[in-house]
Amino acid sequence: MRLTKLQFDILSRLRGAQPVDLAQLVADLGVDQSQVAGACAELKAAALLSLDETQDDELTLGEPGAAFVEKPLPERVIIATLAANGGELPLTEIPNHCDLTTGDVGQSLRWLTHRGWATKQGASLKLGDIGPDPAEQPDEALIKALAARGPTRASALRADGLDVAAGLDILSKRKGFVTVRQRTDRTAAITTKGETVLAGADAPKPEVNQLTPEMMADGGWREVEFRPYDVTLAAGAVYPGKEHGFQRTLDKVRRVFLELGFTEVVSPWVESSFWDFDALFQPQDHPARDMQDTFYIAKPDRARLPDEGLVRRVQAAHEDGGDTSSTGWRYRWNGELAHKPVLRTHTTAATIRALAANADKPTGKYFVIGPVFRRETVDYKHLPMFHQVDGIIVDPKASLSSLLGMLTAFYGKMGFPKIRFRPSFFPYTEPSAEVYLYVESRREWMEMGGSGIFRPEVTRPLGVQNRVLAWGLGLERLGMMIHGLKSIGELYFASMPWLREAPLIRG
Repeated sequence: MRLTKLQFDILSRLRGAQPVDLAQLVADLGVDQSQVAGACAELKAAALLSLDETQDDELTLGEPGAAFVEKPLPERVIIATLAANGGELPLTEIPNHCDLTTGDVGQSLRWLTHRGWATKQGASLKLGDIGPDPAEQPDEALIKALAARGPTRASALRADGLDVAAGLDILSKRKGFVTVRQRTDRTAAITTKGETVLAGADAPKPEVNQLTPEMMADGGWREVEFRPYDVTLAAGAVYPGKEHGFQRTLDKVRRVFLELGFTEVVSPWVESSFWDFDALFQPQDHPARDMQDTFYIAKPDRARLPDEGLVRRVQAAHEDGGDTSSTGWRYRWNGELAHKPVLRTHTTAATIRALAANADKPTGKYFVIGPVFRRETVDYKHLPMFHQVDGIIVDPKASLSSLLGMLTAFYGKMGFPKIRFRPSFFPYTEPSAEVYLYVESRREWMEMGGSGIFRPEVTRPLGVQNRVLAWGLGLERLGMMIHGLKSIGELYFASMPWLREAPLIRG
């Protein structure tokens, strides 16, 4: 075995000596206790030294006991008082002849009678047959010894002839006089093998943890040994501050769309019904506009609409199709309903705004990420507030296959290659398709959102002539799948274990 400098020093200190206490080794070597203990454990494992443990009590004088170091115990005072007054006094008279209170006298009666120093006769106390100065008792001797030495091991007190057991038996009945703590003494002794190894070993170089500039400059690195580190040892867990797992998911979604060449847009959470419903060719009697499904704002109760020309074109699309070759919904459109403010029910309101603002551009790619609000029944995959990513692509050559290809590319970058589409119906897209991802943990397909090509009734009133691909995708379900959670509600629970331990490489 190759000895370190500390191990060499320990064996050298133990060579030819009786077993040495580890505390003494620490003092002799001037090294941290934990380092000495670790080195001794390694030497013991190599059978170069033996370690023995013994249990011993350490006695410490408490404050009540220390108070009687300079003055006698109350029972001693009473004995002296009785001896000075004929050997007997009424109990009520004793405080008048000494510095004790009536309470002190009452508490001392137990000790006086137990030791036979005095007897109670009616209302008086009479000195026992012990003389005026009984011999020092074990408890008194123990108090004096601890006052002189401080905290002391019971074995050391016994070695000096003190009856520790008898003294503690008495003092244990006096609260706080003496504190007893069990201590473990460890001693080390060199073995025959240790003697042999030490005899054949050269004094090793000092060990250091770090290569310093000074060592490089003066060549001191040649005179030291660098302590090796075992990087496979378990280390304490560290929980630094980090982003919430779902926020990282949102950030990755944003990053993926930016990488795909999209421009991010924003819009207010509180929208007019015009942008949330009417501009999307959603009829004013559609069930989604009911109070049971949508959060309407009470104050303010009226929202501003865009320019009058755009509003008239949207109205015409609803009533008779306008210039879209459609027949519209064939009802009388109510402008007052369009003014009603709502908490936006989808982020498509943002992409529609972006589409209207860039109607003169023949092509464009826009997306938005943000919260939306619906009156949902809460379960493992529904919340009244959740996040969506909405996107549109304006391109004269756009087709349904390019839409499905874009969504497949997006989810592939998010780590979900298993995707499928199902034909569906939405008021503002035709054709339309629902998007599903396969959830391995549940072994089922989960709906992620809807997609399609905007109808002319949506794009023409905005002044857009080219095809527009559109989609709206839920993100809580995506976050639940990425982080392996059972419910989307867990994304919002203040679960410290999950917040601390959720892997950073996900989402």
